[in-house]
Amino acid sequence: MIDHAHDLEAVREATDRLLEAAGGLDGSALEAPSRLPGWSRGHVLAHVSRNADALVNVLRGRPMYANSETRDAEIERDATRTPAAQLADLRESGDAFLAAAAEPADWSRTVTLRNGVTDQAWRVPFRRWAEVGLHHVDLGLGYGLEDLPEEFVVRENDFLAERFAGHPGVVATTAVTGDGRIWTTGGGAEGAPVTVRGTAAEILGWLCGRRDGSGLTVEGGALPALPPL
Repeated sequence: MIDHAHDLEAVREATDRLLEAAGGLDGSALEAPSRLPGWSRGHVLAHVSRNADALVNVLRGRPMYANSETRDAEIERDATRTPAAQLADLRESGDAFLAAAAEPADWSRTVTLRNGVTDQAWRVPFRRWAEVGLHHVDLGLGYGLEDLPEEFVVRENDFLAERFAGHPGVVATTAVTGDGRIWTTGGGAEGAPVTVRGTAAEILGWLCGRRDGSGLTVEGGALPALPPL
């Protein structure tokens, strides 16, 4: 079982880094495009705040979101707020998540996420860490995938490789780093196996859809196109 207390401390640290970065944004910077298509930086920060609320719901046995329409509407509503309002919401929602996670609980229980996906409660803190860390990168403020903690990069690659394992649209794929880390994924599509080589951060960029794979070397065929997360 993952050490959820360790992950909660990592969430706290990642949130502090994000708050520091967001604290330097003025109104025009928040309105500027993020690295996510169709979203401004304000959209990204609004999403991170509302995700904290949603994961509190998960921990307390409530639906993560009322529905997809409500989720999207809340992000749109909050995307255009003032820098002060964005920062306060990011801090307060993040604190509320950490407070909810500090409550006595059975961390081995099954929880329900978005679209009926289920997981173990002890994995929720890592999911929050992923939201905070990857969306910090999405702000486009000079914090890149290479700046993420090594532990996070390795574990997120583990998670995403498992997610795409057996996918019917992805051939059997092995991703390998220069220092010998290996991830296997895909395997549900017909075709020759593919080997992908690069840094752990470049592999993460491909797996999470944040990079086009141009920093990777591919052997045995073309770089598989992965489904959206």
